[in-house]
Amino acid sequence: MFKSLRILPKQLQIRSQSNLPQPLRNPKLPPGKLFINNEWVDASSGKTFTVRNPANEQVVTELALADRGDVDAAVAAAKEAFKMGSAWRTMDASQRGFLINKLADLMDRDINLLASFEALECGKVFLPTLKGDIQWAIRNFRYYAGYADKNNGATTSVDGNFIAFSRHEPVGVVGNIVAWNFATLILAWKMAPSLAAGCTTVIKPSQYSSLATLHVGELVKEAGFPPGVVNILTGPGKIGASIVDHPDVDCISFTGSTPVGKEIYRKGADNMKRLVLELGGKSPNIILKDADVDKAVEHAHFASFHNMGQCCCAGSRTFVHESMYDEFVEKMKRRIANRKIGDPFDLDVDHGPQTTKEQADIVMRYIELGKKEGATCEVGGNRIERPGYYVQPTMFTNVTDNMTIAKEEIFGPVMQVLRYKTIDEVIERANDTEFGLASSVFGSNIDDINTLVQGIRAGSVWVNCYFMITPQSPFGGYKMSGIGREGGSYGIHAFSEMKSVYIKTPTKNS
Repeated sequence: MFKSLRILPKQLQIRSQSNLPQPLRNPKLPPGKLFINNEWVDASSGKTFTVRNPANEQVVTELALADRGDVDAAVAAAKEAFKMGSAWRTMDASQRGFLINKLADLMDRDINLLASFEALECGKVFLPTLKGDIQWAIRNFRYYAGYADKNNGATTSVDGNFIAFSRHEPVGVVGNIVAWNFATLILAWKMAPSLAAGCTTVIKPSQYSSLATLHVGELVKEAGFPPGVVNILTGPGKIGASIVDHPDVDCISFTGSTPVGKEIYRKGADNMKRLVLELGGKSPNIILKDADVDKAVEHAHFASFHNMGQCCCAGSRTFVHESMYDEFVEKMKRRIANRKIGDPFDLDVDHGPQTTKEQADIVMRYIELGKKEGATCEVGGNRIERPGYYVQPTMFTNVTDNMTIAKEEIFGPVMQVLRYKTIDEVIERANDTEFGLASSVFGSNIDDINTLVQGIRAGSVWVNCYFMITPQSPFGGYKMSGIGREGGSYGIHAFSEMKSVYIKTPTKNS
């Protein structure tokens, strides 16, 4: 998934080689059950739900439909595994790291399978998913495997006859609620640091992207994690709501929409749950007047259309300096026309379907609204006449800041190109949004770049690159884009409680 433009030429080289990784069009599916206490079990209701391939709308399989009773069972298993004296709590931190690394080894072994599950169930293009998302997910597990025995406190100099130090202790049972657009990668962002911190977890993948996560459950058991440390429940959003409501869940980490994040924020207050919320975005991508136009087009194309625009941090608000606006638009039209649309399993395809019919319909409503509000649809703007949930890559020009398509998150392949004149102007316009997840600057004038880096109110500013999200650095948003950070030491602190310890030392008079 997340790679800078400087990695793209290497990817193109990979495509020309004869030893390309091969997708598994009919992979062996994981058990269609719930994973609780290291066992595969049916939903207590016996109900299931249907998984469809968004590229052709055909049924893939049926999965267990969890309910509140299954949430209670999974949380009870996680709580039991977290008890003092349990195998997990008495395990050396270095051994936790060993198990996490073993899980990463197994994911690496099955990397083609994991990428194939995401292509089959989510419509994600196979090759960039394998070379991007899944490899980055494995790197994230390896990073936190190394951090497991380094989540250290500190000694403190205090007045009086005391020894004082702090401890970082696991927060407890964590509800990790994962979005569908980058299922395995987002799972790694949450699962790896929570396990490294010593927590146990109940994982709820999206009902639209459960297969890869269920396979990770199989690998958890194969790696040798104690029962109850990792539990996986499949089903719709109400299952996540039951996890949020559960009094024995101590922390919630959620990636998804801002409206759902707000509801979790309100519900979490009932028992002061620790929260990490990575929510929506409407990220500005600013092309400076000294930028190379051809490179700027490639940069903006990737920022807007990667993963069919289904990225919370997609750079869809493309601000182009007026001196190159017309040239940029003409070259972008040609670049979009060269985007290869088709079966996500094909190795030369760039663009697959939207993950769900609902999402495709939402994207089309925004496209029609953009036309109605007076923006010019330069390219795209329609459904693609073929089976599946395909929407044409679309670019609007003559967009103003008050238009709906420039203000609301579309979560689809829709680029808005806006003119600007000055740095001060574009900073004000870039910040004129309720979101603040990410941003980008493309150009070479270091003074302009530094001014923008300091002026933009967003959790990430990418300079001459896009989607650089690494295990070592924090990722998260300002304003309505969420609270908390994932990645680096900040990521493990989200799953840790800080305890201060004071020990009185003897004195001559005591």
